[in-house]
Amino acid sequence: MASNGYFNIMGLVSLTTIISLVILLIYKIDSLRQSRAIIDNLKKSLDEMDEQAKLIVRTDIELNKTQEELDKKITGLYALHRLSRAITTTLEEKQIFKMIESTYLEELSFEKACGFLWNDKEKTFMLHLNIGYLEDEINTIKSLVDANKHMYLDLMKNERTLSPISIAQDAALIEKIKQVFKVNSFVISPILPKEGSQGFLFVGTENADVAITEGDEELITILTNQIGQALENARLFEKTWRAQQELEKKVEERTRELKLALDEVKRISKRKTDFVSAVSHELRTPLTSIKGYASILLTEKLGQLPEEVRNRLDKINRHSDELTSLVNDLLDISRIESGKVTMKHQAGDLKNIIVEVVDLLSMQLKEKQIELSVNTPPGATEVFVDISQINRVFINLITNAIKFTPQKGSIAIISHKVERGVQVDITDTGCGIPEGEQEAVFEEFYRVDNPVNQELKGTGLGLSLVKRIIEAHGGKIWVKSKVGEGSTFSFTLPQQI
Repeated sequence: MASNGYFNIMGLVSLTTIISLVILLIYKIDSLRQSRAIIDNLKKSLDEMDEQAKLIVRTDIELNKTQEELDKKITGLYALHRLSRAITTTLEEKQIFKMIESTYLEELSFEKACGFLWNDKEKTFMLHLNIGYLEDEINTIKSLVDANKHMYLDLMKNERTLSPISIAQDAALIEKIKQVFKVNSFVISPILPKEGSQGFLFVGTENADVAITEGDEELITILTNQIGQALENARLFEKTWRAQQELEKKVEERTRELKLALDEVKRISKRKTDFVSAVSHELRTPLTSIKGYASILLTEKLGQLPEEVRNRLDKINRHSDELTSLVNDLLDISRIESGKVTMKHQAGDLKNIIVEVVDLLSMQLKEKQIELSVNTPPGATEVFVDISQINRVFINLITNAIKFTPQKGSIAIISHKVERGVQVDITDTGCGIPEGEQEAVFEEFYRVDNPVNQELKGTGLGLSLVKRIIEAHGGKIWVKSKVGEGSTFSFTLPQQI
C-alpha cells in the first residue's frame, strides 16, 4: 500500500513536471515566434532603409550632376554674355571673328573652333576663325569641308544645328565629323545673317570626359545668332557708310559745279552791271544835249515854230525825260549792286516819310478818287534808314498801287513792330498778280501781262530798284496777291544798326 502511494506521488510529480515542461516549451515556442516576427520586421525595415539609402545616394548623385550642369550652364551663359558684348563692339566684319578668343571657348568647355563663310562667287568656304588647330590641320579641314560642301550648305539652308545629341541616330555621320575636325565631341551651328555671305561655326573638344548637352547646343546656337546679327549690322553699316561717302562725293561735286556756276553768274552779272553802268553814262550825255536843244527850240528864241514842229519837240522833250528817268534807274540799280551807293542811315519818322510821299502823289489820288489810309501805331514809326532812298521806295510802291487800283478804290498803309525792326504793308484793291508771277515782279524789266500794263507804258525797273534798296538796308520785301482782289506789298526796315 505504501509502495502504491509512493508511485502515485511520483507519477503525479512526473506528470506535473511534464506539464510544466510542455507549458515552458509552448512559451518558448511562442517567444521564438515573436522573436522571428520582430526579426522579420527588423529585416524589412533594414531593407527599406537600404532602399532609401540607395535612393538618397542616387538622388545626391543626380543633384550633384544637375548642379554641375547648372554651374556649367551659368559659366557658359556668363562667357556667352561677355563674348556677345565683345562681338557687338565692332562694326567691322573682319573684326567680328577676331573677338572670339580661346578663353571664351574654354569657359564653354571647348578648346577647338573654326568659322567659315560661303563665297558664292568662288563657290568655296572661306576660313574666318581658327582656334586650336595648326596651319596644316586647318588647311586639311578646309579641303575636307569644301569636298563635302553640300552637307554644310544644306545645314545652312535648313537652319540646323548638329551635335551628337541632334544626330544621335546617325553614328556614321557623327564619326565622320569627329574624324574631319579631330575631336570627340562637337557642335556645328549655321551663321545666317539676312544679307551677304552665310556660313557656319564649329566648336569641339578632344576631352573624352566632356559630354555635349542640350545646353551646350543651345549656347552655341545663341552665339551663332549673335554672330549673324553682328555681321548683318557690320554690313549694313558698311553699306550706309559707302552710301554716305558716295553722297558726300556727289554733294562735293555738285557743290563745286554750283560754285563754278555761281562764279560764272557773278561774272556775267558784273559784266551786265558794268555794261549797264557804262551804257547809261554814255546815254546821259546825248540825252542831256537832246533835251537841251529841244528846250532851246521850244523857247522860240531861234524863231517862231510851226504848231506841228512844236508838238514834235514836246514829244522829244517828254520822251527825253522818260529816257533820262530810265537811265537814272539803271544807274542806281547798278550802283547798289556793285556796292558803290552807301546808305546814309539816320533816325527817321516813318509817319512823316509816308505823309510827304502821299502829299507828293495827292493829285494822282484825287484824279482816280482813291481813298488812302495810313496806320502807324507807336513803336512802329521809328526807323534807322537812308530817308531819301526810302522815299523812293514809298514813291514807287504807292505809285504802282495807284496805277493798278481802279477808280474809287482804296489803298492802306499799315506798319507794325517785328523782331529788330518794323514791317510795312501797302495794300491795294487793284487787279492783283497771278501766283506764278509774284516772285518775278522784282526782276529787272519784268512786267505782268494784264490790261493795265498793256495800256500804260513802263520800264519794269521800279520794283527791282525797290528790292535792292530794301536789301541794302538789311531788310526783305515780298508780295501776296490774288487776281481780282488786289495786292499787298510788304517790306521790313531796321530800327537800329
